[in-house]
Amino acid sequence: MMFNWEKGRQNSGYEKLRVLLSNRFKFDVYILKYPEGSVIQSHVDKVDEIFEHHRLNIVLKKAKKGGVFSCNDTAKTGRIHYFRPDIMKHKVSKIELGTRYVLSIGWLKKKPKTV
Repeated sequence: MMFNWEKGRQNSGYEKLRVLLSNRFKFDVYILKYPEGSVIQSHVDKVDEIFEHHRLNIVLKKAKKGGVFSCNDTAKTGRIHYFRPDIMKHKVSKIELGTRYVLSIGWLKKKPKTV
């Protein structure tokens, strides 16, 4: 089978479906599924210190109750969130009713050289 749901990180109950992954270009696309009961505690995603991690999340379907994304500094427009998960604490509140789906697009960019 080409597409398989995998368990997400942080033992939080969410699942991810890889749509695209390019190690060469440091780029990924996932569909994230947050079933009832899943929750993501506040955290930062560490990456190699030569990179910046960027992520664009688009909420495809909201949970009926819960599942609110929070980040200490994010560009947000309705269902679209752009943030730096390597330097910004972020979380998703507990899904109390329904299922939440998110299209998540991430990329690594080399940090600019400092003089």
